[in-house]
Amino acid sequence: MAVEVRIPTILRTYTSGEKAVAGEGATLAELIDHLESNHPGIKERLIEARDGESDLRRFVNVYVNDEDVRFTGGLGTSVDDGDQVVVLPAVAGGCRVLDVADTF
Repeated sequence: MAVEVRIPTILRTYTSGEKAVAGEGATLAELIDHLESNHPGIKERLIEARDGESDLRRFVNVYVNDEDVRFTGGLGTSVDDGDQVVVLPAVAGGCRVLDVADTF
């Protein structure tokens, strides 16, 4: 058995359009390395080097069994066979609503 990794639409170009792929590893870092070996280029979209260490990119959220890995050990978070890992890009944006008084 393996770990199921759910891939967001924006990263599916690296997985040939697959919504979910299988991965292996004892930690999230190992799992991402395994993904990279099968889907070259995906690691760079998930990980960045900061202060000489690797960490998840600021606008990438990763959940292992619905738990945000930023609160469970980051790249050191344990993963087990049968776990589900979900990768979600953070979404931001919108627009400011102007008050009519601001236009005069």
